[in-house]
Amino acid sequence: MAAPAPRPPGLCCCRKGSATGPEAPPAPPPPPEPPPDVASASSSQLFSLRHLHLGLELRPAARALAGCLVLELCALRPQPRALVLDVHPALHVLSAAYRRAVAGEAPCSFAFSPSEAAAAPAPLPPPPCPPPSPPPPPCAPPCAASPPSTATFLSAPCIAAGPLPSAAAPPGEPPASPSPAVSEPPPPLPLFAQPPCAACPLGFRVDPFTDYGSSLTVSLPAALQPHQPFQIIVRYTTADGPAIWWLDPELTYGNAKPFVFTQGHSVCNRSFFPCFDTPAVKCTYSATVKAPAGVQVLMSATQSTYLEEEGVYQFYMEYPVPAYLVALVAGDLIHADIGPRSRVWAEPCLLPTAISKLSGMVERWLTAAESLYGPYIWGRYDIVFLPPSFPIVAMENPCLTFIISSILESDEFLIIDVIHEVAHSWFGNAVTNATWEEMWLSEGLATYAQRRITTETYGAAFTCLETAFRLDALHRQMKLLGEDNPVSKLQVKLEPGVNPSNLMNLFTYEKGYCFVYYLSQLCGDPRHFDSFLRAYIEKYKFTSVVAQDLLDSFLNFFPELKEQCVESKAGLEFERWLNATGPPLAEPDLSQGSSLTRPVETLFKLWTTEPLDSVAAASSVDLTKWRTFQTVLFLDRLLDGSPLPHEVIKKLSECYSSQLDSMNAEIRIRWLQIVVRNDYYPDLYKVRRFLENQMSRMYTIPLYEDLCTGTLKSFALEIFYQTQNQLHPNLRKTIQQILSQGLTPLPAIDTTAVTTDTPAMVLEDKVSEATNGAISLRDVNVSA
Repeated sequence: MAAPAPRPPGLCCCRKGSATGPEAPPAPPPPPEPPPDVASASSSQLFSLRHLHLGLELRPAARALAGCLVLELCALRPQPRALVLDVHPALHVLSAAYRRAVAGEAPCSFAFSPSEAAAAPAPLPPPPCPPPSPPPPPCAPPCAASPPSTATFLSAPCIAAGPLPSAAAPPGEPPASPSPAVSEPPPPLPLFAQPPCAACPLGFRVDPFTDYGSSLTVSLPAALQPHQPFQIIVRYTTADGPAIWWLDPELTYGNAKPFVFTQGHSVCNRSFFPCFDTPAVKCTYSATVKAPAGVQVLMSATQSTYLEEEGVYQFYMEYPVPAYLVALVAGDLIHADIGPRSRVWAEPCLLPTAISKLSGMVERWLTAAESLYGPYIWGRYDIVFLPPSFPIVAMENPCLTFIISSILESDEFLIIDVIHEVAHSWFGNAVTNATWEEMWLSEGLATYAQRRITTETYGAAFTCLETAFRLDALHRQMKLLGEDNPVSKLQVKLEPGVNPSNLMNLFTYEKGYCFVYYLSQLCGDPRHFDSFLRAYIEKYKFTSVVAQDLLDSFLNFFPELKEQCVESKAGLEFERWLNATGPPLAEPDLSQGSSLTRPVETLFKLWTTEPLDSVAAASSVDLTKWRTFQTVLFLDRLLDGSPLPHEVIKKLSECYSSQLDSMNAEIRIRWLQIVVRNDYYPDLYKVRRFLENQMSRMYTIPLYEDLCTGTLKSFALEIFYQTQNQLHPNLRKTIQQILSQGLTPLPAIDTTAVTTDTPAMVLEDKVSEATNGAISLRDVNVSA
């Protein structure tokens, strides 16, 4: 995931009011026992989720999505009284219904307007909705009198598709999002091949859960038996929310068409569709999506088709995935093949650059990963480059990695980011952490696998250099947070009400990596550990695991290590690795990278040793011959030492400023942060020029943080007011918050698209943006 975030939200879970569905019978009972995942309100432990269907209509003009969700479920216990799903205040539930599942029935399709529904073959008159009574036996055949036919899931009187009444906002809180306008077309209707199996309206209610979600409680028919297949149908609309990012054409590179993308990690997809929003639950999914003409739609699915006559896209994910990995993007996108099983998607003006950077490379990385960890199971590995408003660097959506286009100019960062997402195909997507309290199971293992892949393809020295750069950032973060901070644990205790995205930090990646590296060293040969990881993937593929699953499998795979009781080795106990705060208990040997890291250390000492010999320092190294990671490691260390003596910063500028102007943004932003932290006025115009041409969080927030920490807040205000219209509303809101600290509130800015819980603040900012600048967004510039 990429980069620093706000203070964790309040810890209390307010439950102040509820909204009741239009046909609600007596209010359903309270939700069942609290689920084990405290970030989910759902009753996922009471049901088996077999499949989910989505019918989605994109409405860019209204910045809204109209949806119909069909869940295929089985109860795991007798007579569950209610089904509880995760939702969000931005998502408005219009109706809920129950339908008996029919054995062998074809997947449902969707009608996207009343006229389409009317054009469907007329169904036989459906029987009346059954009263709460025992449903038919499991997978009972369809009624004998029902010839196959296509029909809507219910006749008009069954469920009224009307907006929920808005609950009054509690004092001191913002009002609830308005219900959809009556003039808006209704959401899609599902079409089933067996019309006599009528859908019955169900009562439902929506209750507050936390500041990042709500709970949808749907009453169920009485006497529902265990393992009896049934369907729940929910029709809804959703606007700007944590998962759904609508961009006006002006916020894209081409300025031609609107753009929308979703970002589900960690708990955002509950604003995309009602779901069991927990990594512990996986299922296959399918989707039918209608979009305006000329808009290309992509999803994280193994199969896709476009039905030109109907103007709809159809997607199918044949392997079970957790809710957060269901992803969608739509806009002015074109593609080119870059390998036998890979293609790149981008806006037309960006595609040539993307091709030149990645052609042939992805297949090389996939092949290396397969040699280490077994077959790539997802079929295709495609990449889509998103506009700069994408709130993180990259996201490992299966079959379709999302990457921010801003990273294209930084070759080495692009390589690492893509390889990290490739590694997630095994660690995170195939085998997933069952709880957000153990995200290191995905991120630490993926980081380890990423570095094994880079070692195979680029050599150990490059891998050690990148690792040294990241570990530097880890120690920087630790210095800020303190070694006793509980977020530095690998097994973090997630308190109710805390958004799990706020637990994303460099400990998740780098401390997790160090533990996995330590395990590999216990084996004596990393190739033996590769063999274990292949077996681990094969055993737990398509499931979700906890740390004990990994560690038990490790000891069982290496019985000689189990006999040696390596899990209890003094000072390096597995339990201490998981639950001790502070730095990693052991760090990797990076001596193989000394040919690349030693020149960095030498140059840093030349510039920071008194008295300064600027001639010797300037002549010792030609930065234009360095790798990007060498340069950013050098600049990061100068940043850590800032403010520097005026003579040093003046000579640094004379020696390097013009050279750095022509380098990539990862390098330039670090130099500009040095300029700001040292109040070096001669180069401030470069800060202005940089911010005037950047729309990405990763290249704007760090500079605004530093400008507002020092004496240059008025300079920051001036730039912001000149550039605000080119920024996404969510980013504008975040910068406003930074600028407002210690000042009279800024004048209101049109941020109508800003949601209550800004997704970028949840996903990208890993440490409070109100900090003193000792750590910045640059320090957590890692992929999801």
